Amino acid sequence: MSSLDLLLLTSASNAGAVLPALSLLPHSVHLGAPEVSGLLERRPHDAVLVDGTQDLVGARRLCGLLAAADVEAPVVAVIGEGGLVALSADWGVAEILLPTAGPAEVDARLRLLHGRAEQQAQSEGEILTFGELVIEEATYTARLRGKPMELTYKEFELLKYLAQHAGRVFTRSQLLQEVWGYDFFGGARTVDVHVRRLRAKLGPEHEQLIGTVRNVGYKFVRPGGTTQALAEHRAERRLVRYGADSADLLADNVSELIGRTTASRH
Repeated sequence: MSSLDLLLLTSASNAGAVLPALSLLPHSVHLGAPEVSGLLERRPHDAVLVDGTQDLVGARRLCGLLAAADVEAPVVAVIGEGGLVALSADWGVAEILLPTAGPAEVDARLRLLHGRAEQQAQSEGEILTFGELVIEEATYTARLRGKPMELTYKEFELLKYLAQHAGRVFTRSQLLQEVWGYDFFGGARTVDVHVRRLRAKLGPEHEQLIGTVRNVGYKFVRPGGTTQALAEHRAERRLVRYGADSADLLADNVSELIGRTTASRH
């Protein structure tokens, strides 16, 4: 079974001291200080667990702060049976776990919680996740390692379209029609320019997510299958003269302007 990525906010030195069942499950558990500071800069997790086994008041306060900070991951409070009497809706948690819960129960609760969170996200708008890259259609944002990417409207549209059809190869003409529209009069080199800009913003570690299929076009490469794409991309970069990009884009813009002017006259 696949593993979840969990963040446990605790003062304990290991997860087993808080929730022993975690040591028997395949999930990845990362320990963090019981505070909100710095949490938003971390990469996204499937769930955030708050240790309330020792400090119930502090755990309640931390859960409230996480809810106020609008942390994307659902929050789970780990509290002893004696602390259940203090639990209320204002804690803002999505689930609770007892330290004595067995592996099967902990696993079931975490997976159900993760499934509900995914369903809610899909109902609010499509969210595409590829490793450290997250694309949110509803908010027109793309995040890399949890940080927003500074993309133009067309850069986002191109990235989203390719990611929605990961693995499928598109010609430049197809991308022009699907992303720019049938009334766009620019040349196919516009696609090349936007792809290079996207790769630059993705950075050296992730630029190979947009693969080149020589003499055909481009495709989105899922993480884990990027080795060949990286080699092809590096070979392509050696052949490309970046100085031509500005001229190509200028020519495309002029062509578009002329085309729109001609169309308006008719």
